[in-house]
Amino acid sequence: MAKKRTQTKAKRPQLTEGARAVGADGSIPVVGAREPCPCGSGRRYKACHGREAAHAVTELVQRPFEGLPGECDWVALRELVPAATVELKLRGGLPADVPAVTLATVLPMAWPALRRDDGSVLLGLQNDTASGDISRDLADTLQRALTAEPGTPVQGRRAPSDSPRLQDLLDPEGTFEPVVHSGFEFWVPDAEHATPEVAASLERANAAAIPTVKLQSVDAAYWCETPDKNHLRWVMPHPEEQLLDALARLHAAGRSSLGEGTRLVGSFRAHGLTVPVWDLPSGMSADDVEKPAAEFAERLAAALASDAPLTAEERRARGGLTNRQVTLS
Repeated sequence: MAKKRTQTKAKRPQLTEGARAVGADGSIPVVGAREPCPCGSGRRYKACHGREAAHAVTELVQRPFEGLPGECDWVALRELVPAATVELKLRGGLPADVPAVTLATVLPMAWPALRRDDGSVLLGLQNDTASGDISRDLADTLQRALTAEPGTPVQGRRAPSDSPRLQDLLDPEGTFEPVVHSGFEFWVPDAEHATPEVAASLERANAAAIPTVKLQSVDAAYWCETPDKNHLRWVMPHPEEQLLDALARLHAAGRSSLGEGTRLVGSFRAHGLTVPVWDLPSGMSADDVEKPAAEFAERLAAALASDAPLTAEERRARGGLTNRQVTLS
């Protein structure tokens, strides 16, 4: 479930199509690319303010979940976890006809959102988004789902540039507590009576799901099982350069493992955060890694507190970790 997504980006200027004069607020209206720019520069629009507009459309928000409770878990559920749900709390509470809003990693038929027959809302997290601001696109989908007809899915679209983001809609004091599932039966209240399309989608999704468990001893760390070996993937909130230095210190000192047969093999970079990855023996369960992970967290905290220059051996270790880093977003 760790996959690259091509994303183009989000701040779309508020411009009036076909206008010919600068707006009262100083905005430059959109005209044809080869027409004179309405700002009066004498240059063609595409070579003047049109260039700024094109840049605004393609710019990427590097940390779309920054400021949300549980940012690290948002990243994990977006990129690493096959099947999980989280109950979301909205600012000001839920509408009277919406009994619950639930974030889900994936929805049937890859729907961006679904308004169930009972009025509750499921919001899909792992869909491709139309702009470079995942938070704004998800918030737009959520708002439309809240008013959709019960029993209907909600399609994705590029959110208006002045529309709210998740940070504006969700309760900043709310908790973010993912529940990891072994399959996708949470999609439907009664899987036995699902439509043929949903039943087929459910079967495919369950067959592809990698067994995954969220650790309890540390934040945003997820154990997963694969045929050859198990892994621990741990989303960390620390600044990347500081974290890589700390990991290099531990690696050079032989203290970066999680016990016998385990190995820190590299990291992902996802949505502005770094995700160290360990290989684990196939017989090492999620319960087995709880204590080693908590002990590693203590070693990491001490290494993060150090501001001493890296030694030659630590620099080599850092280079090895950096060379094995993969960017997911």
